[in-house]
Amino acid sequence: MLEPRRLFFQIALGLTCTLTALAQDVSRDVLRKEIQAKRGELAALEKQFLAPAETDRAQFGSLLSQPNTGLIRLLPREKFDGDVAKNEKTLTMRGGGAYYSFARATHEYGYGSDIELYSGYLSVGFAGADYGMLLKLGDISVEDVSPELPAVHTLLEYTAATNEPDARIEQRRVSTGVDFSGFVFKNRLPLETDTTYLLRSISYEKSDIAVTFRIVRKDTDGSAIIVFKVLKNFSVPKLARN
Repeated sequence: MLEPRRLFFQIALGLTCTLTALAQDVSRDVLRKEIQAKRGELAALEKQFLAPAETDRAQFGSLLSQPNTGLIRLLPREKFDGDVAKNEKTLTMRGGGAYYSFARATHEYGYGSDIELYSGYLSVGFAGADYGMLLKLGDISVEDVSPELPAVHTLLEYTAATNEPDARIEQRRVSTGVDFSGFVFKNRLPLETDTTYLLRSISYEKSDIAVTFRIVRKDTDGSAIIVFKVLKNFSVPKLARN
């Protein structure tokens, strides 16, 4: 049998270790909650940073009151999606606010992104066999873009490839420019202000969408303010793979 004093010290030591472990667990739990709270605060700041100015929203109030329309800001990828290790990355979201999914209304890259801003160019089609096409319409308002316009009709009548070899062929064609009924569509075009574009983005297993959008202005940090209208949501494209 242990002596009373020795037994007391062993019990005290055990209690101390237990309390220390509990204190560490409580501390880690508090830290976890603080991290979650900070992430929430950061997400709110990033959302505010990406939001267009209220003056932009007021300018297009009539259009934005209609369904399937929106106003977004795209950040230049080369400036805001930098190297994390070099502390160059401003935003925590994937893609650095340079991408947008019209189908899912998110800037987060990896959910079927439909457009990208990089080095003064707009692009479509980013992963796997996904592809898309852009056409510059010129100085025409988004409100005036309708299916009756020949270019829009051509875009809406296009049928997405249904197998991987054909999708790869389409990827190559739009990279250099493909003529559909006299309109040359490409997957990458220079960004120009006061200019309206057509876009078709085909993201397999996710979405197929046709959009018209206008570059309202470029901000001082190189970001672009874009007003858009969804022309059509097609059925989700499937891809037969060989």
